[in-house]
Amino acid sequence: MAASGLTPRERRDRSRSRAWFLQVHYRWEAEGGEATLMDALRETCARRLVAPARIPYLRLLATAFTENRGPVEEAISSSLDNWRMDRLSVIDRGILRLGATEILFIEGLPGKVAIQESVRLAEQYGGSESPRFVNGVLDAVFQAARAR
Repeated sequence: MAASGLTPRERRDRSRSRAWFLQVHYRWEAEGGEATLMDALRETCARRLVAPARIPYLRLLATAFTENRGPVEEAISSSLDNWRMDRLSVIDRGILRLGATEILFIEGLPGKVAIQESVRLAEQYGGSESPRFVNGVLDAVFQAARAR
């Protein structure tokens, strides 16, 4: 067991759960409000082969975001300099929502881990400026949360 209390396999499953969250989020946004994020989660799990070990953390992330969307988006918006949420790409918006949800509402997860994992997703799925942008915004969210 690593110092974080998770085995390497559990850490890998969580990382992949985050990537699945991004896919669920993308589906939800693409449907334009016709369904809920939880509907998009159910649809994704029904149609795609999501490893059973990844579903609990994926469900935790989706539930935490759904239940706390207002505070998550407020924290992100107050950390955006000269940007609005609706001007961000769907991928960057999803990564920021994921990272902020983890920072603010997932117990026992160090904020720096949430930021690092979000930056990795931005490197994989975002544009060339996404990693630096995501890092800056989520670091501001983390610092503001610590100051409270």
